Amino acid sequence: MASIVALVVALGLVVIKVWAWITTGSISLLTSAADGLVDVVASTVTFAGVRYAARPVDQGHRYGHGKAEAVAAFVQALLLAAAAIGLGVESVQRLFVPQPLNQTGFGIWVIVGSSLAAAGLVGMQTLVVNRTGSTAIAADRAHYVTDVAVNIAVLIALLLENFLGWTRADAIGALAISVYMLWNARGMAMDALIQLLDRELDATDRARIESAVRGCDGVQSVHDIRTRNGGDRVFVEFHVEVDGALTVAEGHAIGDRAEKTVQRLFEAADVTAHLEPAGIDDERLDDLVK
Repeated sequence: MASIVALVVALGLVVIKVWAWITTGSISLLTSAADGLVDVVASTVTFAGVRYAARPVDQGHRYGHGKAEAVAAFVQALLLAAAAIGLGVESVQRLFVPQPLNQTGFGIWVIVGSSLAAAGLVGMQTLVVNRTGSTAIAADRAHYVTDVAVNIAVLIALLLENFLGWTRADAIGALAISVYMLWNARGMAMDALIQLLDRELDATDRARIESAVRGCDGVQSVHDIRTRNGGDRVFVEFHVEVDGALTVAEGHAIGDRAEKTVQRLFEAADVTAHLEPAGIDDERLDDLVK
């Protein structure tokens, strides 16, 4: 629902801003409209990514489809960066050859209304992210946070143009917006790559996992903890050492307890414990990493 609402709102704002740009000739309004157009495409990608990520595991995707959200977020970052570069070039040209604006009062009212709509959407998406932890919705929210900042910059530029006659204020505002868009694209791409490149969970989460496993009855030691963020869940694997004299059934029960203990640490987790006799001397991932 969040992705559908974002798509509808983004489409409406683009139409209004394009109308305002045609009326006023403001490059900063064009920048805001282009950012909005990226939002439309990005929200479409987000909707597709969220729907695909929600699919259950199947024969070809036994780890689920959660990374589709990270792919959606990365695509959004690329779109935002491309728009920022193109509009930055146009803004620099306007700095050297400023152009007068028309009906700036109309543009001011349009941008105020757009700001209120974008702020409301950010509030809704924040609630959704807090409840679901969705990577794609978080990336989409970053778009609309940018949109609010973009609208403020446009508003300032139009006010300076309208009341003080600063002919280059429009181009300067558009250039500032382009730089800000590029910076946001970088952050979104980095967050998406954490999932796509299977980066480990942070040191705090790894310490929690190790402490939880060591606290299980029958566990003598744990090593080779390996984690990754799968988008809709985290994946955790570890080698748990138990008394080698135990039966297979007894060792299996200890491994099950360790898995369930770790699962309780996260909202959604896929946990696998590999059972080994205590003191075994074999090649370890921990040693290879060091």
